[in-house]
Amino acid sequence: MALDKYRKNADPVVSGIAKPFMGFNPNTLTWLGLVTAIVAGLFLYKGEWYLLLASIFILMSSGFDAVDGKVAKATGRASKRGDFLDHVLDRYGDVFIIGAIAIGPYCRPEIGLVAIVSVLLVSYLGVQAHALTKKRNYSGIMGRAERMVILILAPIFQYAALEYSFELYHFTVFEMVMILFAVAGQVTAIHRGVLTWRDLKGQ
Repeated sequence: MALDKYRKNADPVVSGIAKPFMGFNPNTLTWLGLVTAIVAGLFLYKGEWYLLLASIFILMSSGFDAVDGKVAKATGRASKRGDFLDHVLDRYGDVFIIGAIAIGPYCRPEIGLVAIVSVLLVSYLGVQAHALTKKRNYSGIMGRAERMVILILAPIFQYAALEYSFELYHFTVFEMVMILFAVAGQVTAIHRGVLTWRDLKGQ
């Protein structure tokens, strides 16, 4: 993914954020990531000034998602069960946040539905590639990192658009974000599929 090349640069920052959580069970942090995603979804569904709170909780959810793995490795508690739980709850978090936008007051449901399908396909292709090639595949233009950055900022811009009655070609900010996820997600899914197909050649 586009932000993947900065992963090593971000490691010291993430490690610093993870330090206060070293006494926590990594799975607890994973569950907290889901809980904060659900709360963010509720705020997204309510709309209006709650959108600003949604941004904060999406940021918190992303933070828990970033530090749970760090804590697991640093404390020697990394496990396949923890990795499995992390992937499953991440998908639930995606559905709660994007689903709330899809059925909320600022997005047509059919646009949100296509976005959810694309997001889940991107994640599925990454996991399937790992299962078959034993390599993580974070490639593509719309991975989870990019998606979460956009989701943190989107509610703020949607709230500002409400204040100034802004739409672009009759599309709200959230609808434009969902269209971006739908299109870029499909491009990313196809890209990952092609790379995995090539990696499996001769196997």
